[in-house]
Amino acid sequence: MSTLSRAVLRGGIGFCFVSLLVFATVAFGERWMYARLGEMGAYIVWTLAFILLGGTVLGSLIADSRWRLPKFYLLWGLAFFAYAAGWVFAYFTLRGAAGEWVGSLVGSLLMTTVFALGFKAARSIPKLSLLLFTANSAGYFLGSMLNEYVGGRTGMLLWGIAYGLLLGAALGTLLYLLQKPRNVRPSDYCARPNEL
Repeated sequence: MSTLSRAVLRGGIGFCFVSLLVFATVAFGERWMYARLGEMGAYIVWTLAFILLGGTVLGSLIADSRWRLPKFYLLWGLAFFAYAAGWVFAYFTLRGAAGEWVGSLVGSLLMTTVFALGFKAARSIPKLSLLLFTANSAGYFLGSMLNEYVGGRTGMLLWGIAYGLLLGAALGTLLYLLQKPRNVRPSDYCARPNEL
């Protein structure tokens, strides 16, 4: 991955498609899944779908051949599972908007921590967690507002698009920065105009 802007675009667009597919299963199959798998079982299936589909998209952002599939799949799987576990635990504990906000915070922190430790860049956890939390929350809550406004299956699909686009762009940024730890200064956590 040669430029930050390319990582942001590939992460955003690629993960948007992944999210759209997963959210389509919610839009068209949520009742069926809840009836057969239960609420927790459905969340596990959706988590596995994000891991399986997202690993292919995000794995294409890895330049170092040591991290190619399946090794990246393992790192991504651990990172997304930690994110989902933190989010679901917070949501089922607190419920409502508080559960969603705390879930976004805890999930983002856990995902960033797994990635940063995997790339041996633990010092970057606070700044990258903030980046991921901001984009994750923006995508999730923008999508939620679209879902509330439009409603039905179309609203759910719009939620998936907003969530996937913003979270994917942040993941692209995160992976780009983690692969260039020696070249990254604190000011680089915000994209420079000539890289957009």
